[in-house]
Amino acid sequence: MPVRNTARAAGTLLGHHVTKARGEHGLPAGSIDVSLTGSAGQSFGAFLPNGITLRLEGDSNDYVGKGLSGGQIVIRPPRGATFDASENVIAGNVIGYGATQGTMFLRGVVGERFFVRNSGATAVVEGVGDHALEYMTGGLAVILGRTGRNLGAGMSGGTAYVYRLNTDLVNREALATGELTLTELGSGDAEILRDLLEQHVGETGSELARRMLDDFDNEVANFVRVLPRDYAAVLQTRQEAVAEGLDPDGDVVWNRILEVTGG
Repeated sequence: MPVRNTARAAGTLLGHHVTKARGEHGLPAGSIDVSLTGSAGQSFGAFLPNGITLRLEGDSNDYVGKGLSGGQIVIRPPRGATFDASENVIAGNVIGYGATQGTMFLRGVVGERFFVRNSGATAVVEGVGDHALEYMTGGLAVILGRTGRNLGAGMSGGTAYVYRLNTDLVNREALATGELTLTELGSGDAEILRDLLEQHVGETGSELARRMLDDFDNEVANFVRVLPRDYAAVLQTRQEAVAEGLDPDGDVVWNRILEVTGG
C-alpha cells in the first residue's frame, strides 16, 4: 500500500481504534501487520500500541514513533535500492520522542535528537545526528554507526550500545561529573546485542548488521555501553535485593536506592 508525505501520523488512527476496543494493553504481538511503500509524513506510527507492526519501504519525515506505546515500526529502503543504506538518511529528526514501550528497526541514518525522552522502547538504528538520547530515562538504543555531538545530554536512565563511539561527542558535563559511564559490554549485554542484530537483519535485511554478526566475537569489542551512573546503581541494588529474597519495590530497597543515589 502506498503512503505519501502528506499523510501525517500514518497508523495512529488504527492504533486509536485498537486502544479504544482493547484498552491500554492493546493486542497480542503480531496481530496486525501493515506494509507500506513510499515516503511517510510527520509522526509515522505515533502512539502505536501493542499488537500493531508498521513496515515501510522508503523513508519518513520527523517524529517517527512519537509516543510509541508497544507497537513495532520497521523502516528500510526499497528492495533493489543500490545505495549503501547505512550511509543514507532513512528518517528525520526526533525519532522515538517520548516512547514508552515497543520496538523500532531503522535501516539507515536518522537526524537529530534521536530517542529524546524515551522511557521504555527499544530501537536499532545505523547512525544518528546531534543530541541523541537526550533526557532518556529508560529503554535501550543500539546505534550501529556514527553519532553527532552532545550524545546523552540529560540522560538519566536506559542503556545504549554504540559502535565505535567517539567519546569527544558525548555530553561533556555528563562525562566530567561521572553521570554517564562508558564501559565495555558484559556477557549479558553481548547476548542482548546479538539478538537485536539478528532481529534487525530479519526485519530490514541490513547488510551492516549482517557483517557484524558474521564477525561478532571481534565486533562486540567495538561497542561501548552508555549507562547513567545512578541508573546503574538502582539496577544493581534491585538485583541484589531479589537475590536476598527482598521485595525490590519495598521500603527497605527504596531506602537503599536513596543511599546509593544520594537521595
